[in-house]
Amino acid sequence: MFKKIDRQGNRKARQTRVRQKINGTESKPRLAIYRSAHHIYAQLIDDVNGKTLASASTLDKSLGLESTKNVEAAKAVGKAIGEKAKANGIEDVVFDRAGYVYHGRVAALAEAAREAGLKF
Repeated sequence: MFKKIDRQGNRKARQTRVRQKINGTESKPRLAIYRSAHHIYAQLIDDVNGKTLASASTLDKSLGLESTKNVEAAKAVGKAIGEKAKANGIEDVVFDRAGYVYHGRVAALAEAAREAGLKF
């Protein structure tokens, strides 16, 4: 008999384990991402005050994306969040991949954010 793997439960366990160790402040916020099947979202979060400082996602019409499910869309979101962070005077962030594997769209978003000027 095969045992079914609970991938979503395993990701949530990784996410909570990492979240205990990292924390975003106003000067060094947490760059949190969420990846769904159709979209990818990024937020700069100040955990001390409980505020979102900036956000970007594939739902933004200003990005002009043809498809929201691919690596190019993730790169556009990474570039957008990097530009919004620079506009708010933020350079250093803590990257929170939320339990996702650093590969594909997650890695593309992170690399584009680094190219836009974020340090992590």
